[in-house]
Amino acid sequence: MSVIRWLTVALLLAFCTNKVQSDASDHKYKPADEVPIYANKVGPFHNPRYWVSDYCSETYRYYDLPFCLPAHLKEKPEALGEVLNGDRLVSAPYKLDFMVEKDSEIVCKKTLTKDEVSKFRKAVTKDYYFQMYYDDLPFWGFLGKVEKDKNDPSEEKYYLFKHIHFEIHYNKDRVIEINAKADPSAVVDLTEDKEVEVEFMYTVRWKETNVPYESRMEKYSQSSSQPHHLEIHWFSIINSCVTVLLLTGFLATILMRVLKNDFVKYAHDEEAADDQEETGWKYIHGDVFRYPKYKSLFAAALGSGSQLFALALFIFILALVGVFYPYNRGALFTALVVIYALTSGIAGYTAASFYHQLEGTNWVRNLLLTGCLFCGPLFLTFCFLNTVAIAYTATAALPFGTIVVIVLIWTLVTSPLLVLGGIAGKNSKAEFQAPVRTTKYPREIPPLPWYRKTVPQMAMAGFLPFSAIYIELYYIFASVWGHRIYTIYSILFIVFIILLIVTAFITVALTYFQLAAEDHEWWWRSFLCGGSTGVFIYGYCLYYYYERSDMSGFMQTSFFFGYMACICYGFFLMLGMVGFRAALFFVRHIYRSIKCE
Repeated sequence: MSVIRWLTVALLLAFCTNKVQSDASDHKYKPADEVPIYANKVGPFHNPRYWVSDYCSETYRYYDLPFCLPAHLKEKPEALGEVLNGDRLVSAPYKLDFMVEKDSEIVCKKTLTKDEVSKFRKAVTKDYYFQMYYDDLPFWGFLGKVEKDKNDPSEEKYYLFKHIHFEIHYNKDRVIEINAKADPSAVVDLTEDKEVEVEFMYTVRWKETNVPYESRMEKYSQSSSQPHHLEIHWFSIINSCVTVLLLTGFLATILMRVLKNDFVKYAHDEEAADDQEETGWKYIHGDVFRYPKYKSLFAAALGSGSQLFALALFIFILALVGVFYPYNRGALFTALVVIYALTSGIAGYTAASFYHQLEGTNWVRNLLLTGCLFCGPLFLTFCFLNTVAIAYTATAALPFGTIVVIVLIWTLVTSPLLVLGGIAGKNSKAEFQAPVRTTKYPREIPPLPWYRKTVPQMAMAGFLPFSAIYIELYYIFASVWGHRIYTIYSILFIVFIILLIVTAFITVALTYFQLAAEDHEWWWRSFLCGGSTGVFIYGYCLYYYYERSDMSGFMQTSFFFGYMACICYGFFLMLGMVGFRAALFFVRHIYRSIKCE
């Protein structure tokens, strides 16, 4: 427990120091003081990604479009998590000093060339928005609008907004809220490819409010906590709980009755004649604990699944204590990188220890396999998607320095902890606990009907856990890949617990039916059945992309399906580990309860 406590404290300290700091660190200002304002990015409204931390896969640097440049352009230094978020903050062309009102202040006058007009028109056509930060408060606005031509309704006119109205709320010496609205009547016609004279302006209005500074971020999370949304969330919880109660009650009743009858039957069989026909799970006791094929891969999968399970738990701990408040830029990505690196020892220890229990000898290869089992596909996916982002010049493309930092973390933290955990696991004196002896030669498995094959069993095993979470899954997708903000982490944690319980119970039930059919190769089957929910989630990705989202384009499509494939693969490994552990506990229990010769 001391290790877990230390890790939790270290993570909390890391994220407390990771919060965005403005130039005025105490966020207190006097009249006419300069308040930091930064322009972040622009991008199409219908290709969002992870607005809870402002990350969009198809977003571009603010000055990729020909906006007015400030007199002194400077970039704001970004932390690791902020760069992973896709943030590229630069000084904005506006000057919004504290409590200083302005009326139609001119930013600049410029002549847009044909190419610049084309760039702006393309942005307006795709419904581009801009995103900025003022005293660490995010705000957005649209670049322009598309309207039908009054003379010819079949034609469209493209307009660029040139006048922005800033409305800033303050409480004494603190900035509380900022809103940016474009003047719909102050526009520039971009319909034709010709040079255009434009005068960019802005207006600033200050209003006093009683909202305390500590509550200024609450407005960003109100959408997910509105009554009708909470009702749907709780309906999801109740639906999942009913599913769990019915499933567990059904399985408990059936299994207890069946097992009780089995125990009575096998007790009578011991007193009956020796020529009694042997059927049922008791009579494969000499094979049920026979080590699985590809035991190095199996142990590596268990190790990776255990690490991802620990990662999920620590993420939930940080979420429940309030680290991931809305627009704490980079906190989640920093958490994922840091915690994954620090928990690699769990993967090494679990994999090497179990591999040692399975009498494996090549523990070095096992460790290499454990380290690459999840990181390998993730790295290949990242390389491809980062290349796509570079080709599109999007902010999702990581700078070379950031990639070097991640490689150093993997080299100096992840790999050494993986090796140390593997050495500890290899030297552990734990032995595989099998309540019955394994025979020298494997028993032949009788022919099984099609519905007892691996794929149909996986379909049955994945459907019930997926049905328990699919309502909440929509809100998660709408947050990660849409414009909603998800902050009800307590409900999400309950759903996660329900997912684990249902996965464990359905895997146990299917393992029993498999053993009752005298199929003793349950090791890999239990892992695959437990992890099959990840396949269902990826199937939901297809439905969400084509039916519930407006995403389009090669870049957004590749980012969505690429990174969701990695996430679903992670769920497969984690839930597969949970399913196998539950099945192993059950199998050990039932074979301890009978007398086997």
